Amino acid sequence: MKLGFHIGYWSSGPPEGALETIKTAEDLGFDSLWTAEGYGSDALTPLAWWGSATTRIKLGTNIVQMSARTPTAVGMSAMTLDHLSGGRFVLGLGASGPQVVEGWYGQPYPRPLARTREYIDIVRQVVARKEPVTCDGDFFQLPLQGGTGLGKALKPTVHPLREEIPIYLAAEGPKNVALSAEICDGWLPLFFSPKSDGFYRAALEEGFARPGARRSFSDFEVAASVPVIVHDDVEAAADLIRPSLALYIGGMGAKSVNFHHDVFARMGYADVADKVQDLYLAGHKKEATAAIPTSLIEDTSLIGPAAKIREELAAWEETVVSTILLRGNAATLRSVADALS
Repeated sequence: MKLGFHIGYWSSGPPEGALETIKTAEDLGFDSLWTAEGYGSDALTPLAWWGSATTRIKLGTNIVQMSARTPTAVGMSAMTLDHLSGGRFVLGLGASGPQVVEGWYGQPYPRPLARTREYIDIVRQVVARKEPVTCDGDFFQLPLQGGTGLGKALKPTVHPLREEIPIYLAAEGPKNVALSAEICDGWLPLFFSPKSDGFYRAALEEGFARPGARRSFSDFEVAASVPVIVHDDVEAAADLIRPSLALYIGGMGAKSVNFHHDVFARMGYADVADKVQDLYLAGHKKEATAAIPTSLIEDTSLIGPAAKIREELAAWEETVVSTILLRGNAATLRSVADALS
């Protein structure tokens, strides 16, 4: 199983010691480095800035939000970063949720799967540079219909370093996971648990079985963000993760639409997820955090003494996950690398 470093998106400002941690990840032999975006820092600028200090590690976005940019703009960025990195770029895309899509970007959210199909098709056309880019879809028209009538189908001026750049899709629901297997080169799960492996394996198999699917289990990447904390006290380690889980389960989405909440409900924690959401949305964030049991954290994380983590890692190695994405500073990465070795 490979290791990656997920620096994520910024909170109030750039994370302290980011460059040192990135260099440490590369020195330790980590396979990949990933950035993210929400509604603050973007994913592409930090990846280019910090990635320029690396020479080997893959540079990925986890994720670029599709509603933030047109597919041709993302194709341009992908080609540019692929050239600048010497062919190390991986494009991770995601639909995000209606709160961000409609509230921050002012774009419609309905039918995200169909929109994703069109989006990725256009990105692949841009990168391949075989013909002028066209699309006559429900969401995208290239050239635009009903405009001045002067629009022209174009090819990018830049020739690609690679005619295919790996595209991974962030997905939590079974239909979106199946879509990733059908049209992408990898899947970026969040809050994965070995206990849910059968559920996700079935969704991936459905996608691989569809006509025209690009990959199979043998050459498909699954890079999962997994909290790993080496600590003699399991409860103390769990306390470091609880606030983030409370935010995602309780506050990252509306009461009626929260995909993160749904993940834990499917995992068997429906009552916990409901309680956390109710408390969080009512403004009781401390109580919401305290309501998360350690068992839930252990199902989706690797925490505790190094021996415990090594023992539990065996279950992860039997799943569809091929890469574990870690967070933390340089010292954290060293301790985790030692624990997992």
